[in-house]
Amino acid sequence: QVQMVESGGGLVQPGGSLRLSCVCSRSIFSINVSPMAWYRQAPGKERELVAAITSGDSTNYADSVKGRFTISRDGGKNTMYLQMNSLKPEDTAVYYCNGNFYGMDYWGKGTLVTVSS
Repeated sequence: QVQMVESGGGLVQPGGSLRLSCVCSRSIFSINVSPMAWYRQAPGKERELVAAITSGDSTNYADSVKGRFTISRDGGKNTMYLQMNSLKPEDTAVYYCNGNFYGMDYWGKGTLVTVSS
């Protein structure tokens, strides 16, 4: 079993920045922990992929966040990050971290990001 705990959400004004963290209870420093990703779910909408990173540190992003968000991970801290810049009201959602550990998918419980003036 793997626990994944997100933090860093909150209320931010449009144009602002936030950094989300996802701490994992198991080491992420392995080729068998891949991919890891951030998803989000806005009210009334389906959950969508925001960004993903592989064990080789290849990344991909949703078109809506390219150039504004950056996904990264720190194996020494068993933590994945999502740096979010130039935030827009449409980025408002619950953000979830996800990881595939040795073929099994795990999810965090989410952290709320609200972008509003």
